[in-house]
Amino acid sequence: MYKNVLKPILFLFEPETVHNLFISLGRFMGSFKLGRFIISSTYGYKGKDISKVVDGVKYKTPILLSAGFDYNANLVDILSSMSFGGGEIGSVTARPCLGNTVPRLRRLPHTKSIMVNKGLKNDGVDVVLSRIKKKKTNDLVIGISIARTNDKNTVTTEAGIADYMYSFKKVVDSGLGDYYTINISCPNTFGGEAFTSPELLDKLFLELDTVERSKPLYVKMPISVTDEVFLGLLEVLDKHKVNGAIIGNLQKDYKKINSKDGVYDKYSGGLSGKPCEDRSNELIKKTKDKYKDRFTIVGCGGVFSYEDAKKKFDAGAELIHLITGMIFEGPSLIKGICEGIEKDQ
Repeated sequence: MYKNVLKPILFLFEPETVHNLFISLGRFMGSFKLGRFIISSTYGYKGKDISKVVDGVKYKTPILLSAGFDYNANLVDILSSMSFGGGEIGSVTARPCLGNTVPRLRRLPHTKSIMVNKGLKNDGVDVVLSRIKKKKTNDLVIGISIARTNDKNTVTTEAGIADYMYSFKKVVDSGLGDYYTINISCPNTFGGEAFTSPELLDKLFLELDTVERSKPLYVKMPISVTDEVFLGLLEVLDKHKVNGAIIGNLQKDYKKINSKDGVYDKYSGGLSGKPCEDRSNELIKKTKDKYKDRFTIVGCGGVFSYEDAKKKFDAGAELIHLITGMIFEGPSLIKGICEGIEKDQ
């Protein structure tokens, strides 16, 4: 139904318009018990137990909605009904962000990708936390992704660190969320990826380490870097109070765009979906080979089927994050992956 009927219609409209429509629909259906039951009856996984405990947190399924879709915490009551074991909210910032100028999303159907130039659009950490506090369901793991506010006031290293610290303290002090993520790799912000050099990353985490916390902390990693840079960042994180790495964020290699999706004079933002897959899998394996069980690995990028998810599990990931696969394949994708996991147990 989705791939053959709904998707062709939805893809006639601007991606952000469709995104906002589904956020509104998901928020509405999650707001009452019957709505959650209706969604669960179609998209809910009902097989054998495939739950997983990672860093002391129990996930009813190891498939999570990645940060970047529900950045304002509007879907926390419906995701569990769609077979998600968790949802990462955000990325949230210290102050509200309007995001970059529209259009902020561009579909690349032949590439199986979306060009994302959101610019960390979100309502700010205080508003987002207030929404998480009101959630009605308790069987969904909530991750909270934190990024630097996307404006000129955070361009300097000192201001950027202070910005991260404000949001991190707010989130930790709230007691909300089951784990935290520090997003250092958003590719479409003011000043670029300020903390993807080992020296600056070390400065950031020297400050973050001073915040007492009891919940796991992960780092959203860049993938459009050399092996040397990536492993250098992990060496820094190895010295700090970090539980794991999400591998990884958007791809910035525009050569991966299929020419059938058009040639543009100027590209902006990063590529989601299939252009991320191979590099993500390579870096997951390199991280696992070098650090064994030191870091929990969350695989993200290019998951459009159970077979795609399995590649990440086999490479060393313990959990999977996805967005774009759901957009292209439909919400039944998550249930299908869970059924694949069940069959392989």
